[in-house]
Amino acid sequence: MTVTTALLVTSVAASATTPETRARQAAAAVVRGLDVSAHQETVDWSAVAADGASFAYVKATEGTSYISSRFSQQYDGAGAVGLIRGAYHFARPDKSSGSAQADYFVDHGGAWQPDGKTLPGVLDIEATPGLSTCYGVSRSAAVGWIASFDTEYRRRTGRHPVINTTTSWWSQCTGNSSAFAATNLIWIGSWTGTPHPLPNGWSTYAFWQTSDSGTFPGDQDVFNGTEQDLHDLAANGTYSPPPPLPPAGAWPVVQQGYSGRQVTTIQYLLNAHGATLSVDGFFAAATHDAVAAFQTRNQLTPDGIVGPKTWQALITTVREGDHGPTVSAVQAELKARGAGLSVDGSFGAATHDAVVALQTRSYLTPDGIVGPDTWLALVN
Repeated sequence: MTVTTALLVTSVAASATTPETRARQAAAAVVRGLDVSAHQETVDWSAVAADGASFAYVKATEGTSYISSRFSQQYDGAGAVGLIRGAYHFARPDKSSGSAQADYFVDHGGAWQPDGKTLPGVLDIEATPGLSTCYGVSRSAAVGWIASFDTEYRRRTGRHPVINTTTSWWSQCTGNSSAFAATNLIWIGSWTGTPHPLPNGWSTYAFWQTSDSGTFPGDQDVFNGTEQDLHDLAANGTYSPPPPLPPAGAWPVVQQGYSGRQVTTIQYLLNAHGATLSVDGFFAAATHDAVAAFQTRNQLTPDGIVGPKTWQALITTVREGDHGPTVSAVQAELKARGAGLSVDGSFGAATHDAVVALQTRSYLTPDGIVGPDTWLALVN
C-alpha cells in the first residue's frame, strides 16, 4: 500500500459514519491470500497477484516421508511475483514424533528466516478424510505431540510455528487446550462466514481460511492485520494481531451451551424447517443435532454452530397474514424487546405494528415485512 493510499484509507475511516460505508471500507482493507498443495498442479502466480493476493502458504511436507512434488514450483512462483510466502507441514501424530516431523519440515522447505518475505512455518493439524479424527491418540498425547513439534521448530528457527486448525478438531482432540495460546499464532479454518468461536485461550487470530474455493486457486485466506503487519510478521516471525472487529450489524454466533432469546429464535426457526424441538431457550445436544442436520441438508459445514451462513439459511421472509413457527420467532424477539405481543404464531396487526416500530428505531424501511435486514436487527 502506498503512503497516499494509506492516508486516503485513514481519511475515509475517520469520516465513515454508516454501516454501508464501514462495510465497504472493511472489504477494501482485507489482506487476502491463499494456501495450495500438490492438488493445485498449476498456479498462474501472476494472475494470483493481479487478482489481489498478498500472501501464500504452500504445503511442503507431511509426516516424515512426504514432500510435495509441487512445493518448489509453488513456493518460488509465489515469491517471484512479490507475494510474501511461507510453508506448512501437515501433521501426522499417528506416524512419528512431533520433534521428528518438525525437523523433517525445516529440512525440506519449512525454515523461517528474517528476510521480510518469508512467513513463519505452519503446523497444520486437523481432521483428515479416511483417518481417525484424532489420529488414534489421546487428548493428552495430542497436546504433548504438538508441544514436541513446537519446541523443536523453535529450537531450529527461533520462532514458534503458526498453528492451523479448526475449533471443532481442537476441542475434540486436545480437550480444548489453551497450552499454546500465549505463544503461537493461530490460523483458524472456518467456512461458516465467521472465524468464531476460536479455540480456548485465543482471543484473536492471525489467519482465517474462509473457503476452499474462490478468486484464487486452492483455499481462500485472509490475514488479520494490515499489509505492514504482514511484512512485520515476515521480518520478525511474530506480530500482535488486533482484536477481530465484527462488521456493523454482524450475525451473532450461537452454539451449544448458550441460552436465551437467540436460542429460542433458533429453535423456532429449526421447527419451521421440520425439527420437533422443545422451545426452551437452552442450546443443548438436541438443538446442536438439529442445527447440524439442517446444515447438512443445506450444504453447509455441519458443525452445529449457528453463524452467519446458517442464520441466513434459517430465516425466511414473513409478513402480515403469515402463520407458523417463523412468526413465533419474530414475536418472541419483539416481546423480548418490550412489545406487548402473544407468541401465537399468527402475524396479525399487532405484530405488524411492533415490526414497524422496530424498523423505525433501526433506520430500516418501516414496511412491517420481516426480511433479511429486519431479521438481522431482531437477532442482534
